[in-house]
Amino acid sequence: MATRIDQWLWAARLFKTRSLANQACRGGRIQVAGSAVKPSHQVLSGEIIHIKQPPIIRHYLVKNLAAKRVSAALARELVEEITPAADLEKLAQVRRDPLGLIFAAREKGSGRPTKKERRELEKLQEK
Repeated sequence: MATRIDQWLWAARLFKTRSLANQACRGGRIQVAGSAVKPSHQVLSGEIIHIKQPPIIRHYLVKNLAAKRVSAALARELVEEITPAADLEKLAQVRRDPLGLIFAAREKGSGRPTKKERRELEKLQEK
């Protein structure tokens, strides 16, 4: 049995909506066996899917198939991420500092910076 790749990407919770998965396929961001696929491509169990997520390409192994969206617990049984750890660290670093600038780290939930803290951040950014 096979499932449309846009449905499977949505069911495995790799994309928030099916239309986003569809757009990714149409935009050439989804590849199977080294070539871009259309949203109607039939995905099979055991295939490796590559998703371009700049600056890296994420790799997923299709473990099971599903045409309908399932709970997050069941979605973990559909897919296995096989992206190298070095690539994931590179992605995490870009998310922390997207422009390559030096930013002072703030604790999550600490609120807006005070005027003094803002001035200190601006001094760091000027250097």
